[in-house]
Amino acid sequence: MKKAIQIPGAPAPIGPYSQAILKSGTLYVSGQIPLNPKTNELVQDTIENATNQVMQNINALLLEAGMTMENVVKCSIFLKDLSNFSVVNEIYSQYFRSMPPARETVQVSKLPMDVEIEISCIAIL
Repeated sequence: MKKAIQIPGAPAPIGPYSQAILKSGTLYVSGQIPLNPKTNELVQDTIENATNQVMQNINALLLEAGMTMENVVKCSIFLKDLSNFSVVNEIYSQYFRSMPPARETVQVSKLPMDVEIEISCIAIL
């Protein structure tokens, strides 16, 4: 049986999807954008702050499912501007201190709410 993970510590979905789905010990986290769940405002002043907000949103969903960043096995990063790659990498690496997950990073022409970054992930118990 699958279980939807929806919490106030991560932004509410802006479409017909769940924040995350837990199935058979695997958590599938929907793409997170830099939306502050407390203020419902986008964090877009800098790519550093936007990346931190996205990672905090992912962390909140992981915690609700009884997991941590250590459980993440795969991430997908979507950037509007690939020239932000090194800055995003620097912030991202702070959340994965040992054995970072597999991942890809791609540049896209547009993201929801016209944000600069979106990250999804898969975590396993």
